[in-house]
Amino acid sequence: MNYFIPPVSALFLLLVATTLVRPDEPRDALPANGNYAPVNGLRMYYEVHGNAGGAPPLVVLHGAFGFANVAQALTQGRQVIAVELQGHGHTADIDRPLSYEQMADDVAALLDNLKIRQADVFGYSMGGGVGLALAIRHPDRVRKLATFGSIAVPSKDGFEPKSWRQFQSLPADFAPPMLKGPYDKVAPDPKHWPVLVAKVKKMGIDFKGFTPDQLKSIRAHVLLTFGDRDGFRLEPALETYHRIPNAELAIFPAADHFLLFTAPDRFYPTIVGFLDSPVPKANAGAAPAK
Repeated sequence: MNYFIPPVSALFLLLVATTLVRPDEPRDALPANGNYAPVNGLRMYYEVHGNAGGAPPLVVLHGAFGFANVAQALTQGRQVIAVELQGHGHTADIDRPLSYEQMADDVAALLDNLKIRQADVFGYSMGGGVGLALAIRHPDRVRKLATFGSIAVPSKDGFEPKSWRQFQSLPADFAPPMLKGPYDKVAPDPKHWPVLVAKVKKMGIDFKGFTPDQLKSIRAHVLLTFGDRDGFRLEPALETYHRIPNAELAIFPAADHFLLFTAPDRFYPTIVGFLDSPVPKANAGAAPAK
């Protein structure tokens, strides 16, 4: 697969976090639907959107350098909980590395705090990796999981070669305004940004992927989605799809890593349709949602 990635967009593509909108509350002020919860040593920020309906609550997990941001399409007939993961947005960093596994445990602890037994999950890029780890480590907590642009294999195998080289050479002063600007507005300590960059880079380089047995253990109904020019190899995506028992795979043609922001009307009907569809009979033994 060959395609041209403009230089700045290449870095965005690799680190997958921009939301293309900026938080509009002043620093140190919370929106009306924002709150904090004590979670595994974190003071984790989250927002609640929409209203509880017939569907289970939906947890939305952002990409690297992202923050709580929810498409209106996801809030119809369901309650949405948008999480800001360790070191992102309003959630201050603590002295521990970033990992998909630890962030998944943090999300599970947040669900405990909110007294939510089971939820659906939508994760974008890094957030999708957290969602997969959540479904592996806390199988009773996830009914459905949808991801976009999220790899389950070692990073060096999941990225296109050119993208992997760019990721490995990510400079310490990486600070594109579309990512750094929103961070500066809400982060408890904006000067911590270089630490976050270093942690995200290390997590990506060190990620060894989920094992075949871990993927086979997932009981949730899973939808894996990618753009066909996402910066990731589609062959590993197909392997992941085959390994997860109750999985579906959707590849969006002529689409890059930012499809959900640049063409939401094209992207979100697929996610909403998946979330609204019946759970396959193979999942009938899963714990009911509360």
